[in-house]
Amino acid sequence: MGDYLFVLTNVFDQKVNVNPFSHLHDCVERAITISRLLRRLQISAVITMDSNTIRDPDNVVCRLPPCQKKTEEGSESTRHPQCKPNVVCLRDFEEYAKTNMPRDVFDYYAGGSDTEQSVRDNQEAFKRIRLQSCILRDVSSRDISTTILGQKVPFPIGIAPTAMQMMAHPEGEMAMAKAATAMGTGMVLSAWTTSTIEEVAEASGNGLRWFHVHIFRDRSITRKIIERAERAGYRAIFISGDTPVLGRRLRALRNEFALPSKFRLQSFPLQLQIEDGTNNDNFPEYVNTQIDDTVSWDDIGWIRSISSLPIVIKGILTAADAREAVSRGVAGVVVSNHGGRQLDGVPASIDVLDEVASAIRGSGIEVFFDGGVRSGTDILKALALGARAVFIGRPALWALNYDGSAGVCKMLEILMIEFSVAMALTGSLSVADIKKDLLRRQIIYAKL
Repeated sequence: MGDYLFVLTNVFDQKVNVNPFSHLHDCVERAITISRLLRRLQISAVITMDSNTIRDPDNVVCRLPPCQKKTEEGSESTRHPQCKPNVVCLRDFEEYAKTNMPRDVFDYYAGGSDTEQSVRDNQEAFKRIRLQSCILRDVSSRDISTTILGQKVPFPIGIAPTAMQMMAHPEGEMAMAKAATAMGTGMVLSAWTTSTIEEVAEASGNGLRWFHVHIFRDRSITRKIIERAERAGYRAIFISGDTPVLGRRLRALRNEFALPSKFRLQSFPLQLQIEDGTNNDNFPEYVNTQIDDTVSWDDIGWIRSISSLPIVIKGILTAADAREAVSRGVAGVVVSNHGGRQLDGVPASIDVLDEVASAIRGSGIEVFFDGGVRSGTDILKALALGARAVFIGRPALWALNYDGSAGVCKMLEILMIEFSVAMALTGSLSVADIKKDLLRRQIIYAKL
C-alpha cells in the first residue's frame, strides 16, 4: 500500500502547466497510470489536472478543452479526435452523435413528426420479426452482391437522401459521396443539399450517384436542378411522393431550428433564400413555401418529359400506390414512411413491405426500402420481404459526424459484415436465396 501511495504522490506532485494540445500523449499516459493505481486501491475518483479531467474506475475518459468548445453559432462543436470511442455497431455512431452534435442539429436529424410514434415503430417492427437459422450447410462461398437499377453493387445497401449534411460534418455531402464510391455503392443526393450538385458529382468520381427531388411550386427550379443533375452524371431521379406539405416536426419547432448562416441550400437561387428566410427561425415554414401541395401522379409524366433518367418514387406504403407507380412507367419504388417525419401513425415501413412487393411482383419494377435499418439482420429481413436493396439515412449522418467519409465507410463495412454473417447463419449463399420462409413473426412465440 505504501508503495502505491508513494507513486501516487509523485504523480500528483508533477505540475501540469504545459499546453494539453501539444502534450496530449503525456497527459493520457499520466491519466492511465493514475487510473490503474486507483483501481488497485479500489478508489473511485475524479481527478482534475488543470483543464484536463480524467474519470475512473470504469473507463479513462479524456476531456480536453477542444472536445466541447463553442462554435461561432454558439453550439457545441465536434470532439477532439482522441476522445472518439470505438464503434462496433450502428448504435455506437448514434450515441456519439447524440453528445457531439449541437442539440438542435441532432434533434433536426433524429426527430419525427408529432408524437414520433412512426419513428419508434420503424425500429421496433424489426424486433417483431424473427429469423430461422439453417444448420450444416457449406456457406464458405457467399455472394452478397446485387444490382440497383441495373448497376452492380457489392452489397444491397445504398445511402438515402438526407438534408443539409454540412451540419453533420464540414465536408457534408461530398464526404458522403466519397465514402459511397470507396465502398462501391451509390448515394442519393438530397435536393436540400448544402454542397452543390456538381461538387458532389466531382467528389464521387466514377461512383454511382442518384438525385432526389421534390416537385417544387416553382417548376423552373425543379427543371433546372434535374437538368444539372443529368449533366453531372447522376443516373436516376428519386421523387418524394409523400411530401405535399411538411409534417409537424415538434423538435424543430421547439428549438426554432434554423439553417446555420454559414450554410445555404445549393439547389435554390441565393436571392430566393434571402427573400424567403432560409436561415431564419422559421425554417419549416420556408420548406412549406417551396414544396407544392398540388402535385399529383400526372406530374410524373411531366418529369419524364424533361429528363431521360429512370424515375424512382419514394414514399410508397400501399399496394394501390405501388400499382399506380407501375402504370406511370417508373423504374422503381421505395417503400418508406419518410423516416417517420411526415404522417405520424402510419405503419412501420417494414410492416407494409411484403404487401407492396407482392402487389407488383413480376412487373419489372425494382422495390427498395428504407426506415429503421440498424443491422445486417435488418437488411436480411427486408430482402426476405421483397426489397432489392435498402437505403440508410440517419445512421449515415451519425457516421458522417463521427469521422467524415472514413466514418461512413466504417458504418457500411459494419453493415456488410453483419449482413454476410446473417446470410451464413441462415444458410443463404446469395441474395437470391433470401426468401420469406427464413422469417418467423413474434406472435408465434406469444402463443406458446
